Amino acid sequence: MASFSSTPKLVSIFGALLVFFSLFLNPSFADTFDKETEMIWGSGNAKQSDDGTQLRLSLDTRSGSGFKSKDAYLFGRIDMQIKLVEGNSAGTVSTFYISSEGAQHDEVDFEFLGNLSGQPYILHTNLFAHGYGEREQQFYLWFDPTADFHNYTFLWNARHIAFLVDDIPLRDYKNHEDNGLFFPDRQPMNVYGSIWDGDGWATRGGRDKTDWSQAPFTVHYQNFNPQACVPQKASMVCNLPDEGDYSWLDKMLDESQQEKMKWVHDNFKLYDYCTDYNRWPDGLPLECQLG
Repeated sequence: MASFSSTPKLVSIFGALLVFFSLFLNPSFADTFDKETEMIWGSGNAKQSDDGTQLRLSLDTRSGSGFKSKDAYLFGRIDMQIKLVEGNSAGTVSTFYISSEGAQHDEVDFEFLGNLSGQPYILHTNLFAHGYGEREQQFYLWFDPTADFHNYTFLWNARHIAFLVDDIPLRDYKNHEDNGLFFPDRQPMNVYGSIWDGDGWATRGGRDKTDWSQAPFTVHYQNFNPQACVPQKASMVCNLPDEGDYSWLDKMLDESQQEKMKWVHDNFKLYDYCTDYNRWPDGLPLECQLG
């Protein structure tokens, strides 16, 4: 990443966007995991590459494993390259998500639900705002996520949160606070990654169980790249260095990206809470109606 000037510039975050922090850009770019993250459980099942740019988490009969970022972020583009568990991964759940803490927490999830050999992975996504979730969408992936690393991204600003895979949008959740809906724009969120045993529900609703003879199950992470703001104290501005790409501050999906998202929805979407009329007999959630 280019070096930064020591002289900051102040970038407004859209007058009415209700940001209550003074922020500065985290200058890391695909930095080392030991510098940017810390293990929160199962450290014995985690191993870094010699240069620190890759992290391997494993699940066995003793434990899974998980890490979190040392910094919490409020808005940004957060990228992680991930290679998922190979072979029979039924019952396992590998994750990449951002979350705040507390009962009224915000959270945005990528959860990769393991599969029997020869069956596709399911990518389960969800979003919590002010402690309320139930905004699930599920997708098949259009490639083998175990053969190589692929890039998974949260593009998060005060206007929306987009979920992207290899820069192709899967979903785009917009800020509808002006209609009385909560949106994740007040609570800084840490970045998390983990692998754990979810065979009670993860694969075909729990019908396919974890085959522990295949353990350890291993997921690989690399090139953690948070281009994001780290809150410091109360303010209505984002305090950024002079140099850098801050397009994420107000970036929305362009027409080409919207077309790609439609392609994903038409061909790979398995479930959408916004079209589950049986689940919502009294009417779809308001954000589904607003679009």
